[in-house]
Amino acid sequence: MMNIVISQPMFLPWIGLFEQMKIADVFVHYDDVQMPLGRSFMSRVQVKTPNGVKWLSVPVKRNGKQLIKDVEIDHSKNWKESHLGILSQCYKKAKYGSYAMALVESIYQYQTDSLADFCIESTEKISNFLGLDQDFSSSSSYVFSSSSSRKLLDIVIALSGDVYITGHGAKNYLDHKLFEANDIDVDYIQYELKEYQQMYGDFTPYVSIIDLIANVGDKAPEFILSKSVNWKEFVRE
Repeated sequence: MMNIVISQPMFLPWIGLFEQMKIADVFVHYDDVQMPLGRSFMSRVQVKTPNGVKWLSVPVKRNGKQLIKDVEIDHSKNWKESHLGILSQCYKKAKYGSYAMALVESIYQYQTDSLADFCIESTEKISNFLGLDQDFSSSSSYVFSSSSSRKLLDIVIALSGDVYITGHGAKNYLDHKLFEANDIDVDYIQYELKEYQQMYGDFTPYVSIIDLIANVGDKAPEFILSKSVNWKEFVRE
């Protein structure tokens, strides 16, 4: 069975994205859909600090409605240096802080004006660091006139997929019957979000996966657990 996951690019993603990635045979960066007009995980992520949870944001140049792949980073702001300073302070006392910061610094060395490219580069670099073995693709490399559920289906078919695995938000918009009519199963990820020893107060999984790496080091892959459930069972829950 060929498992396909399709997700919009995220900035230094949380562990849940990598749980999806682990179960995928092909992970597709969904980069040719509209960038949300408000704040989104494509340009920001939470990190734990000694003073509580803080948002790290990549400044972008907004020009009305744009496709994700067309959004540019605003390099007039010194965001990389600011981020590295904050993360260094966060993890300087973590058991594997230097281990995690070496990865972060290698990510931030990547030079691009494209927000999508930066997010994709960082996600794939982290995936490789964790030893995940899925293939990657980008939706912008395909030419489809379709949209919404039909477009997602077209991508899965183009990749000879058997199962489309998605996150919980799709429950409210995905046309499950359309996939069934085309002999494609739809599964929803069941997040495990395994707890680990975390600094600065009560555990939260809703921070960048860099936090996991800083706290457990090369044991991080042991905390990325994946399973999914068929959509019919999921919508009954």
